[in-house]
Amino acid sequence: LRFTGYQVTGVFMKNWDPLDEQGACSIDRDCEDAYRVCQKLDIPFHQVSYVKEYWNEVFSDLLKEYELGRTPNPDIVCNKHIKFNYFLHYAMDNLGADAIATGHYARTSLEDEEVFQQKHIKRPQRLFRNRFEVRNTVKLLQGADLFKDQTFFLSQISQDALRKTIFPLGDLTKSFVKKIAAEHGLHHVLKKKEACIFLCFYGFNTTFSFQSMGVCFIGERNFENFLLEYLEPQPGNFVSIEDKKVMGTHKGWFLYTIGQRARLAGLKDAWFVVDKDVSTGDVFVAPSTDHPALYRDLLRTNRVHWIAEEPPAELVRDKMMECHFRFRHQMALVPCVLTLNQDGSVWVTLVKPARAITPGQFAVFYKGDECLGSGKILRMGPSVYTMQQGKNREEGPKKEEIDQIEPVT
Repeated sequence: LRFTGYQVTGVFMKNWDPLDEQGACSIDRDCEDAYRVCQKLDIPFHQVSYVKEYWNEVFSDLLKEYELGRTPNPDIVCNKHIKFNYFLHYAMDNLGADAIATGHYARTSLEDEEVFQQKHIKRPQRLFRNRFEVRNTVKLLQGADLFKDQTFFLSQISQDALRKTIFPLGDLTKSFVKKIAAEHGLHHVLKKKEACIFLCFYGFNTTFSFQSMGVCFIGERNFENFLLEYLEPQPGNFVSIEDKKVMGTHKGWFLYTIGQRARLAGLKDAWFVVDKDVSTGDVFVAPSTDHPALYRDLLRTNRVHWIAEEPPAELVRDKMMECHFRFRHQMALVPCVLTLNQDGSVWVTLVKPARAITPGQFAVFYKGDECLGSGKILRMGPSVYTMQQGKNREEGPKKEEIDQIEPVT
């Protein structure tokens, strides 16, 4: 960015405030690393804290999702509410930036120069976008390095945020980025597993922000122990999906997700989580990583957040649309058909069953190299095993549970 002629400022965001298992504050180390990068590049350095906002809008939602038996994705929620909302407004309003830049491997349909021609407009918060508003929409596109592509994590950000963001790594591979960092003496950054960077630009002016990766800003730690610091243990049984035999006990259904290996005392063979019953506390397991109880071909989301069109014209016209989707970062894209519901949610019918579809995760949709948006998975159709057993009941949260959850907009 500096070689291109931008005026760049670095910003470090502090979104969490704990000690790690060794008793040292990893966030302080990350902040020091960010400061050293800015010194090396000879650019200004700022710090900003969103600890309160992160707790209220990301972490509280994470705990609620686990209590409902779902497996949330805080990284996607954090991008939506913190990085591309609070941080974006801080860069524009407090630092006078014209744009922000992040280290995500992603691209947009705007050229970098066009980003600086976009006006930053504070729009009133509405549930529905004004369909009659004249908009030159910006598309979110996959990065050139498809293996590192991070559009999955950006699938909930707003159109206004996207039009003020530059992704300088979008056309590069990770190996080439590491080479650039080494050539500029940033060896202390290369030792870190992952680093995400934000920048702000001011009229050819940019702000750049740093953040360490783990469970979003929580860092890398024993997640079971971490979660039990905030949620009361809810002892229950591991139950075989095949014969309903009790296979062991656990400390809480929220500690397990679909597809995860369940370590059962006294058993050498691997068993895997295939379903959960929050009402009884039972976690259902199966004796194979490819058991048919892990495979499903139907799911329903909440109201989908569409990035460029809301919803796509083809889906509005035909009430159905072919596309691809994934619900885990880096999983292969799966062909599917979307069916639009009146409340803005969609049914997703897969061409073939997929393994370990998980409530609480986001179904992220793609057309070609464009990321269309995403919706949270709330319900699942019957598993292949259930179908084989001749049970055609639909599985998933009860309607009253779904009604308690605010739709992601």
